[in-house]
Amino acid sequence: MTLPLMPKATAVWLIEKTALTFTQIADFCGMHPLEVQAIADGEVAQGIVGYDPVANAQLTNAEIARCEKDSTARLRLLEGAIPMPKRSRGARYTPVAKRNDRPDGIAFLLRNYPQLTEAQIAKMMGTTKETIQKVRDRSHWNSANIKARDPVILGLCSQTDLNAMVQQANERLLREGQAVPPAPPPADAEEAA
Repeated sequence: MTLPLMPKATAVWLIEKTALTFTQIADFCGMHPLEVQAIADGEVAQGIVGYDPVANAQLTNAEIARCEKDSTARLRLLEGAIPMPKRSRGARYTPVAKRNDRPDGIAFLLRNYPQLTEAQIAKMMGTTKETIQKVRDRSHWNSANIKARDPVILGLCSQTDLNAMVQQANERLLREGQAVPPAPPPADAEEAA
């Protein structure tokens, strides 16, 4: 069962503003009825400000009124009341130990996925367009030691993110009427060769 946001604060508000039973509030907030009674007695949750579930689109006044009339009725959370967290894709924090591997990952992407734009590579690898250009031109300060290595294996990005970026780039090429380059061989085949 999905619980409301901030269940204790919601319970405080429901106790103060409604005539619902402790069992109804406990059911809705995912708490034990004795805990709700302790909140009502002031033994628990002192200082917690009530969180209005009606104003925050988790309940309606009609739903509260329906349950106040019938003590056996249970409150129902509105559909879509709790927003799903958005997973941010792209640049993330790269640990210091892996920062020296970034140019290797960039070289791999430039060689194996020429359809990716600099902006896509920068977002996925958490780097700048200037660094990408330096790796491409071999003017990077460490260009003599750069070896093209898979950024997924290096832990710089996930395979899902890489696949999504390549798919976007391929769709862009198709819209522009250009040919999509063939997929690179698997990493295992490169190491064996």
